Amino acid sequence: MTSSRQRLRGTGFKISQLQILLADSLTIFWGDWLDLRIRIVQIAASGLVSPLIYILAFGLGLGSSIRPGSGIGGNYNNYLEFILPGMVALSSMTISFGGTTFSICGERLFTKTFEEFLLVPIQPIALHIGKMLAGVVRGLMTSGSVILVALLLTGNWNFLHPLFLLLLVLNCTVFAGLGVIVGLTVRSLESVGFYNNFIIIPMSFLGATFFDPGTLPVALKVLVYLLPLTYTSIGLRAITHLPLSQFPWYSLPILSVIAIALTIWGGYKFAHLQD
Repeated sequence: MTSSRQRLRGTGFKISQLQILLADSLTIFWGDWLDLRIRIVQIAASGLVSPLIYILAFGLGLGSSIRPGSGIGGNYNNYLEFILPGMVALSSMTISFGGTTFSICGERLFTKTFEEFLLVPIQPIALHIGKMLAGVVRGLMTSGSVILVALLLTGNWNFLHPLFLLLLVLNCTVFAGLGVIVGLTVRSLESVGFYNNFIIIPMSFLGATFFDPGTLPVALKVLVYLLPLTYTSIGLRAITHLPLSQFPWYSLPILSVIAIALTIWGGYKFAHLQD
């Protein structure tokens, strides 16, 4: 009887700790949301420019010379259908990472309001999760506008499939988490450009957004599959154009593990940050 009560007390303690962590994370997120909600159109539109350029240049321009079964699978009517899921993944990555990084850099380096977060009695991991959630919302705003364009161009309602949206949220979580860590690390805006040039831009073109990684030589295939964006691109593409039996289920645990690892790393960075 005594051991049962102890187990119940331990369970109650864990539940209360999780509730506190959730409440603290939502508190941090709410502070960013108050700013985001008045700029929804601006955020959604600004992140739509690059995907539209890629769609026009590659999907409608160069893509007219690429035939199904030649470079891309025969499950697509044209190259535009092939790259649209990748454009959703690309836009969510870019804005989740960039928006989060610049937001934290602005608070740390210019407005100097970031020190307030370090003084509040909130767990470091909750600080990371709250900032990460704001980045996820940024990514979903932009990718939502790309999904709308995809629906208008293809009429494929699989772009709203629950599994599609789940994978999209995981992708936003990964790159928003990475954006938090970079935002805490850099000492100037020039350093942000360094990370963008050596991580985000190469991943934009090597993350299976424009090509099928299955057609690559083994050495290049290994490199491509080291990038988290690859799992999002091939997963979103499979949901929109392939039977559910061919969905790469391994992409979900891989992205989840990366997101959890970045969350732990981000909590550590917050706990040891001295600004």
